[in-house]
Amino acid sequence: MNQARITRLLALTDFSAPARHAAERAAMVAKQTGSALDLLHVIDSGLLKRLQQLGGGVSAEVEERLLDTARENLQRLAEVLMTHRDVTPGVHAAKGALLRTLVAQADRMNPDLLVLGARGASHMRHLFLGSTAERMLRMAVQPLLVVKQQPHEGYRKILVAVDFSACSLRALRLAQAVAPGAEFVVFHAFEVPFESTLQYAGIKESEISRFRAAAQLEADTKLRELIRDSGLAPASTTALAVRGNATQHIIEQEQESDCDLIVIGKHGEVLLEDLLLGSVTKHVLVEAQGDVLVAI
Repeated sequence: MNQARITRLLALTDFSAPARHAAERAAMVAKQTGSALDLLHVIDSGLLKRLQQLGGGVSAEVEERLLDTARENLQRLAEVLMTHRDVTPGVHAAKGALLRTLVAQADRMNPDLLVLGARGASHMRHLFLGSTAERMLRMAVQPLLVVKQQPHEGYRKILVAVDFSACSLRALRLAQAVAPGAEFVVFHAFEVPFESTLQYAGIKESEISRFRAAAQLEADTKLRELIRDSGLAPASTTALAVRGNATQHIIEQEQESDCDLIVIGKHGEVLLEDLLLGSVTKHVLVEAQGDVLVAI
């Protein structure tokens, strides 16, 4: 049934508290799935250049000391994860242009999942939830787990937002791979085309209601088919289709269903959304309270 498998995770860290939370979550997923885990820190060459401007140059010795310190911090983080999560990560330090180096290292190591914090140290604070995030999401070929909360247990309940594009089935299978045994809410928000225009044009409410009912039936049917194709267990799966704005309803449903992870595709089914990364995906990344897993 072409189920997704997680065999290797790569956690990106700048040693901030949010990044440590991301590393802890990565270790929990690695333990639960029997996957290998690597930790990566990149020394930003842009910051080195700034240091050079301030001090009239940065010697090779200074750069090497910075790399040594990064390796020591990585090793300490790895030891914490070994002690508290019973996982032994590999550690990797690199130097270069931050975004380009992160993506290049991820491509070289080829993990099944990238894990990162939603906030970071000052020079990375807006890396993953700003314009750079959009560029990285376009460039990355691996799914990304954006960690917003300090982890205390495995994911219990997962909201998978689907639009019935090709990415929807991949998102469901990825969610099962990341959190086997969790409960799932498979969610779709739909709208009736030109509904406000139909109302403005004076179309009878009974006629508009007929369109709404047909759209609801179509969405319910497609949800059942998608859940069947994904292999999700019916006993632990809820299908929910609602009419209205997708972003608003996804965020509301996260709270109403008490979900601790949202899974959403990188792209929407509309070409324009593909070009913009997906406006729904971007808003969910910013507005969600819990962690967000972006399927590729």
